Amino acid sequence: MSGDTERPVTMRTSERGAATRVALLDAAKETFITSGFAEAGVTDVVARAGASVGSLYHHFSGKADLYLTLFEEFQKRQTQRTRQAVQEARAAGETDPMPQFLAAARAYLEGCLEERDLAALFLRGDAPPGFEVIMRDRLRQWARRTAALFEHEDALVVVVTGALAAVVQEVTLSEDPQHARRIAEDALRIIGEIRHP
Repeated sequence: MSGDTERPVTMRTSERGAATRVALLDAAKETFITSGFAEAGVTDVVARAGASVGSLYHHFSGKADLYLTLFEEFQKRQTQRTRQAVQEARAAGETDPMPQFLAAARAYLEGCLEERDLAALFLRGDAPPGFEVIMRDRLRQWARRTAALFEHEDALVVVVTGALAAVVQEVTLSEDPQHARRIAEDALRIIGEIRHP
């Protein structure tokens, strides 16, 4: 009988903990976007979340951990978007790697536009120490995934991933969303015109 009464309490506690974690991440996102990472304080985040400093340290090791968690969750969503785009292109019968790459690139850019403020946060340079290493590593992982599409075309992979990285930065940091969309479409058209063996 005591086991029956303990489980709902544990469930409610777990749900409350998950809700607190989400509230802290949402508050961190808003705080970092409005104040910047360096200027944001843990007290700003917990005040915005309606939480305690203790609850923040229960879920995260500190301000940098909040930032890195936001980044990882954004990257997971972006990976999901790009994988789905490639799967849809393949399901539609597309076998050429360039249209598959362009479908993934378009999905990634769309994600940057949908989550502009968050995407821009990661590109502005106001980040925890060592974040640039994480970004470089993420770019290398992306290039390796792209290389899987373009077998034995290393130079092409360097060109298309380098071009797309520049487009991501331009589109994400653009002040005008309509202009950003035009840049994205024009850049994807140009990348798609690159001839490969």
